[in-house]
Amino acid sequence: MPVEVDAGLATLSDQLILATVLLYVFAMIAYALDLAFSRSAGVAARAAERPALATVGATVGVGAAPAAPESAPAQAEGPEDRTPPAWVVRVGMVAVGLSWLGWAANLGALLTRGLAVDRWPWGNMYEFVVAMCFAAVSAFLFMNLRYRVRFLGAFVMVTAALGLGFAVRYLEVQAGPVVPALNSYWVLIHVSAAIVASGLFLMAGIAGILYLVRKDTAVLLPSRLQLERVAHRAIVIGFPIWTFAVIAGALWADKAWGRYWGWDPKEVWAFITWVVYAAYLHARATAGWKGKAATIVQLVACACLLFNLVGVNIFFGGLHSYAEVP
Repeated sequence: MPVEVDAGLATLSDQLILATVLLYVFAMIAYALDLAFSRSAGVAARAAERPALATVGATVGVGAAPAAPESAPAQAEGPEDRTPPAWVVRVGMVAVGLSWLGWAANLGALLTRGLAVDRWPWGNMYEFVVAMCFAAVSAFLFMNLRYRVRFLGAFVMVTAALGLGFAVRYLEVQAGPVVPALNSYWVLIHVSAAIVASGLFLMAGIAGILYLVRKDTAVLLPSRLQLERVAHRAIVIGFPIWTFAVIAGALWADKAWGRYWGWDPKEVWAFITWVVYAAYLHARATAGWKGKAATIVQLVACACLLFNLVGVNIFFGGLHSYAEVP
């Protein structure tokens, strides 16, 4: 019996996607203002410190009474030097608020899409990309609660907005039923794990790109140490989830096709992605790889992930070719 599509919910899902893109763009602008002006205020404060401390040091000479140590910080560390303007503080809060609103709209788009066709809303390329953007923003927002990674906000938001725009422009298909192989509880187990891991890996990739392009004079960007730490944490969390996704995919393949592994292009590239991320973690843990070398390895892994998501479905056939690329 064919599945009836709720056209109203499907239309609402499309509208929520457009609202999500707009909210992510506005959040990106707010994060960019916060990054530029809050960090520039800190740079100005440090620059003001240096001449003040030099003046204090110059007063100590032959026959001169040494300056009281407590008087120097009082002159160099006035609150107006160290505290960003009030509007900068507010714009940072606005950026976070817009991010959560966009996150809620993104979630609503997924839920209404699923309810419109009475299935899990990641049965094709369009839905998977929408879900992965949601996962990337989720990873950023929840990591920000624990690790204060707001400096990545502008870059995560522009990536999510571009990803959703790409999905709407090139991947969107009408809401409808999926092939019988996808009508399984394994969609929830396998694909959900892949989406969560992909979101974490995508955030790590953003941090890695910033690490490579950052110049020593780029005082408004976070330090390379901060960027590398964020990328490593995201991969440490995402790698076991991706491992579970690969194992769950093999179990699903056995149930659906009667074999655990068949060298299907999607299976091969999922395994290649796993191997490269494993190499990154192994190199850091055993050989002490850090900095540029480790960042390049994790970016190669991220490229494999994106090719597995987009390239395999477009350029290769196979049992996973039901991704419905228009």
